[in-house]
Amino acid sequence: MTEGRTRGLGVIRTSIPARLDRMPWSRFHWMVVLGLGTVWILDGMEVTIVGAVASRMTEKGSGIDLSSADIGVAAAIYVAGACVGALLFGQLTDRLGRRRMFMFTLGLYMVATVATAFSFDAWYLFAMRFLTGMGIGGEYAAINSAIDELIPKRNRGRVDLAINGSYWVGAAIGSVAALAFLNLLPTGVGWRLAFGLGGVLGFAILLTRRHLPESPRWLFIHGHDEEAERVVDEIEARVREEAGEELPAAEGSITIRQRHAIPFREIAEMAFKRYPGRMVLGLALFVGQAFLYNAVTFDLGTLLHGFFDVSSGSVPYFTAVFAVGNFLGPMLLGHWFDRVGRIPMIAGTYLGSAALCAGIAVVLMNLDPSAVAFMAMIAVTFFLASAGASAAYLTVSEIFPMETRALAIALFFAIGTGVGGITGPLLFGSFIDSGDINLVAVGFIIGAAAMALGGIAELVFGVKAEQQSLEDIARPLTAEEETGAAHA
Repeated sequence: MTEGRTRGLGVIRTSIPARLDRMPWSRFHWMVVLGLGTVWILDGMEVTIVGAVASRMTEKGSGIDLSSADIGVAAAIYVAGACVGALLFGQLTDRLGRRRMFMFTLGLYMVATVATAFSFDAWYLFAMRFLTGMGIGGEYAAINSAIDELIPKRNRGRVDLAINGSYWVGAAIGSVAALAFLNLLPTGVGWRLAFGLGGVLGFAILLTRRHLPESPRWLFIHGHDEEAERVVDEIEARVREEAGEELPAAEGSITIRQRHAIPFREIAEMAFKRYPGRMVLGLALFVGQAFLYNAVTFDLGTLLHGFFDVSSGSVPYFTAVFAVGNFLGPMLLGHWFDRVGRIPMIAGTYLGSAALCAGIAVVLMNLDPSAVAFMAMIAVTFFLASAGASAAYLTVSEIFPMETRALAIALFFAIGTGVGGITGPLLFGSFIDSGDINLVAVGFIIGAAAMALGGIAELVFGVKAEQQSLEDIARPLTAEEETGAAHA
């Protein structure tokens, strides 16, 4: 029950978080997963397809005059757009609401990626890739915050990991689809359809997403407690009808001083003064996984071709194996993040993948592995690394107050991508270009060190968030304002 407000903003006492957390898994929660989580499949598929067909855009008869350097610039601009979009829409998601932003960012992505299919010159391609990246970056902030606030606490860890890991389902599909775009369609058609496909699939996701409500947690903090009550009442009615029995009583409530917006100064003070350890943790997790992932993902094809004599036409098959290993990690290990706990599982996946990554370096320096053996080692390493990387998003969406959740996701995504996501591919690319396998091994050692730092940070600063309400992990700023409490 929400009390104490008749009109305007006020101080309320609400049990909405407890009501949401005590619900059993239902069709509503599956709708949340399908409407919000499937965009990761779309992202993985499009990025993989576009990466595979990009070289076709440099060929005669493609319908656009591009050089290999232009393709590299387009990729960098896409990443820059994702960082800008995450920061811009992350702040707007906290201010204007989860639903408004996850509808807008998907719409922006759809329009921009379809518009890219009509590219006729480099400048137009660059502009559309920047806007596409902005849409994807905004999705990271809006989607993860909305999912965490709608999924019951007992399921939050495994669901978050599975959704973030589903990116690799799209990557596997994209690897196979790329073969058709490369081999079955004319030079000037295939790459255009690759971009257009993302918009078509995005529209299907939009149809599901339009049935999802605003986060009740966001609503009651921002003065819309009557609407929050109505949304939760409707969800409970659907779950009761599906279960055929009454729901258990909700235990616990929280007192909130409602506010339309939280000043950025207050958000910054919360992050750097109240939660400095959590800031270090988020940075270490994101930079580590961004360095390793972007380095290997962007350079895997050239590595296989240059050192293992894999033809460019066969690279998608190896990419599909890489994607499957990445998907299986979060899916098979996600359950244990809720059962065993966040700290041992996150530290274990980061440190374990770091040890395996170092092992790859040793093998490259001392043996002459086949392409199949090399990919087997990569698949096992990223089986662990993928679970850890997905848990990085879960971590930063759990350990900061609700008013800052989307912005926190955006901030760590932008910094991690900007630092690790740019330096990783540049460093690995230069090592591969040298033709020296020992330098490539050094690259894997650096990647291992980056992941190891993330694992150590988890051991030192990790938060026991499993099976806990979001409000218990990090009390809302509006709740602390009334009580004057401070939390480490």
